[in-house]
Amino acid sequence: MKWPPLSLLVVVGLTALASWAWRGHVAAQDGELLAQRAKPGDIRMISSETCGWCTAARRWMTQQHVPFSECFIERDAQCLADYQALGAAGTPTLIVRGQRVIGFDRARLLQILQ
Repeated sequence: MKWPPLSLLVVVGLTALASWAWRGHVAAQDGELLAQRAKPGDIRMISSETCGWCTAARRWMTQQHVPFSECFIERDAQCLADYQALGAAGTPTLIVRGQRVIGFDRARLLQILQ
C-alpha cells in the first residue's frame, strides 16, 4: 500500500484544524448574542437525565452565560406533563418565549430572541 504524500496529509490536517477553529468562533459569537438577548425566564429547557444532547446544551449555555431554567422529565411530574402536552419528540425540548424548539438549535434560539 502506498501512503499519500506528506504534503497532502499536512493540507488535510490544516483544513481540519481551521474548520474546528471556525466552528468554535461561530459558537462563541452565538453565545455572546444569546447572552445579550436572553432574559431570565425566556428559555426553559426540558431535559432527560440520560440525554447527552441535554448535557451538551446545558454546558454550552452555562459557559456562555445564557440565562435558562431546566427541568427533568424523570424527576418532575409537571415537567413530564408539559413535555407530553407539547407533543415533544425528544430532549432537549426548549421553550423560548413560548415557542417550542426540539433539539438545541442556536440559530433558531437567536431567531426567536431577536
